[in-house]
Amino acid sequence: MTAPSQALKLTASAALLSLLLAGGCHKKQPTNTAGSGVDGAPGLTSDGVAPTATLTADPLTIEQGASVVLNWRTTNATSVTIDGLGTLPVNGTQTVSPANSTNFHLVAKGDGGTVESNVRVTVLVAQPPTTGNTTGQVADTDTNGAAMGSAAEFAANVQDVFYDYDSFDLRPDAVTAAANAARYLNAHPAIRVLVAGYCDDRGSAEYNITLGENRANAAKTALVNAGVSASRLRVVSYGKERQFCTEDNESCWQENRRAQFTLDR
Repeated sequence: MTAPSQALKLTASAALLSLLLAGGCHKKQPTNTAGSGVDGAPGLTSDGVAPTATLTADPLTIEQGASVVLNWRTTNATSVTIDGLGTLPVNGTQTVSPANSTNFHLVAKGDGGTVESNVRVTVLVAQPPTTGNTTGQVADTDTNGAAMGSAAEFAANVQDVFYDYDSFDLRPDAVTAAANAARYLNAHPAIRVLVAGYCDDRGSAEYNITLGENRANAAKTALVNAGVSASRLRVVSYGKERQFCTEDNESCWQENRRAQFTLDR
């Protein structure tokens, strides 16, 4: 074999060996697990992590015709359903009025599997009235000034509660306002209240309707926890459709992020 042939063979062998070594030493790049968190901030994805879910009802026992607030919280879930209510946000609240005692069943699914949660609401069936009243007259508490109070007293004692941006958690000032409202309402048992949820004008109409309902339900729950009967409270959401202030600044937006209490005639 001539010298040029030997040199060519050695060069080819060296090139092949370099390719083999390069392929064997190549490290697989780690999978990027960073995702988009709240407001675009980096966070970890829920890939492979089992979801968790809790479902509660407030109150757990109601009279027939009254309503109850379902509240659910999940982690690492991508979809949530509740039997009879369909597909829902992964966290939220919803007011329901079951006609009979009902077991609410939640299913939360995520990349890491499926988890379930249940809560039972007991509905008390009203009993027929007794015949103890021999006068044939029914007391009308709605016309009793002591039971109803006045509109001015209501406005002074039952004040609106306000929320932070994109939140329906009660702040300390909202907790205090709800407690003061509950004391007045418990002293005037004939009053019925409309609890309306509002949002500022940022975001879609659909999103804000849900957020407004969550805010109204959070305020209602605070009153119920303070002793006000749930049957006296009615919830509605206006989302961003009815603005208290229309200027484009934080002070104005704060005015619109509220749950408002009004007399429900």
